[in-house]
Amino acid sequence: MTTMTDTASAVREFKMPDVGEGLTEAEILKWYVAPGDTVTDGQVVCEVETAKAAVELPIPFDGTVRELRFPEGTTVDVGQVIITVGPAGGAEPAPEAAPAPAPAAEPEEPEAPKGRQPVLVGYGVAESSTKRRARKPVPGQGDEPPAGTYYAAAVQGELNGHAPAPQAPAPAAAQAPATTGARPLAKPPVRKLAKDLGVDLATITPTGPDGIITREDVHAAVAAPAPQSAPVVAPAAPAPAAAPVAAGDARETRIPVKGVRKATAQAMVGSAFTAPHVTEFVTVDVTRTMKLVEELKQDRAFEGLRVNPLLLISKALLLAIRRNPDVNAAWDEANQEIVQKHYVNLGIAAATPRGLIVPNIKDAHAKTLPELAASLGELVTTAREGKTSPGAMQGGTVTITNIGVFGIDTGTPILNPGESAILAVGAIKLQPWVHKGKVKPRQVTTLALSFDHRLVDGELGSKVLGDVAAILEQPKRLMTWA
Repeated sequence: MTTMTDTASAVREFKMPDVGEGLTEAEILKWYVAPGDTVTDGQVVCEVETAKAAVELPIPFDGTVRELRFPEGTTVDVGQVIITVGPAGGAEPAPEAAPAPAPAAEPEEPEAPKGRQPVLVGYGVAESSTKRRARKPVPGQGDEPPAGTYYAAAVQGELNGHAPAPQAPAPAAAQAPATTGARPLAKPPVRKLAKDLGVDLATITPTGPDGIITREDVHAAVAAPAPQSAPVVAPAAPAPAAAPVAAGDARETRIPVKGVRKATAQAMVGSAFTAPHVTEFVTVDVTRTMKLVEELKQDRAFEGLRVNPLLLISKALLLAIRRNPDVNAAWDEANQEIVQKHYVNLGIAAATPRGLIVPNIKDAHAKTLPELAASLGELVTTAREGKTSPGAMQGGTVTITNIGVFGIDTGTPILNPGESAILAVGAIKLQPWVHKGKVKPRQVTTLALSFDHRLVDGELGSKVLGDVAAILEQPKRLMTWA
């Protein structure tokens, strides 16, 4: 997809690219540049979150940032322009059709009821015949807007390179949204916040640049006591200063479902109601596996590598798949075919601040134990840092979810779409266990294997789970069964 466009005015546009296979939208998490900044080809200008991962976007040309089209927190469709860049080191070109600015001495522009007013991106035109003029930055508050502060094309005078004459802002101007009938200015996240908290933006005194309502303004309005002239409680009740305010009663918090969490939810619903799930369980003595983990930590071949029970569990599952290859398949509904995979891309479920993701180790079946340990360590580190690429989460064939790290004994995991099996590993605990005819404390865990019953029957699923359990009980089978 083309991500930049040359216009007649030499302003280039950078469009939201498709950073993953088939993605249609992405949320802007953070801008690293602001209007007026100089950028160079390959410089990262923002971080976005897709349905698969957080990705940094580099800009493909040099120049000076002219406009950021969307604020942080906005979900943007692929193909929409997100940033415009003018010539490097030069003044921004003026639009050819822009009218000349009004003289500083004139208080108002000529009346033009149908003309456009400068508004925030995405809000359309306020129905008012008066023209808002940008205030000159106040000393001590910064001479230019910081990154993350967004304006539309701003005031006509600014578009033509002319700053308005300095003037002290009148106190009444802050009340403009409530007194003139014009739509209050606020960024999309702030408007959403006000809606969720039940706050009327027209009643808020803006403190942001150019009369923009900020998050702090909304929270201040929520925290303020209810005005006695218009109490929000029942009419018969008195309205003292400490009266509860319905809009400020933070009994609920609404969190937009988007990005990774939205994609995960959709995938899990689709999987749960498409593939007929069956889950089988087995409890196994893994004392010998735990001893082998400690021995491997001292082995020079694993120096500097992450060695833990998950490493041997992963190897056990890979060996079980080699012994029972039919489990490593997918159901093709469109063609009514079973697609057998002759490779294993081993997915490892990882909980991150943005939600559950499942990156996978490509061709895990071909890796030695030290190579598998290195891949697992890299996968976990990358996921925790939020740097997992979309490609790392595509093409998985089978998955392991280690719920034992949360102290959970077992569960019934839901299949990843396109996969036929997922193994859940429970907590490893000391439990009384019959060992060599005597009850002894042993390291015990419970494994749960969910599989797609359309292509994995009970016998095949039981064989796979039984082989994993047998290897973990007697890890020397890693060598004898390989």
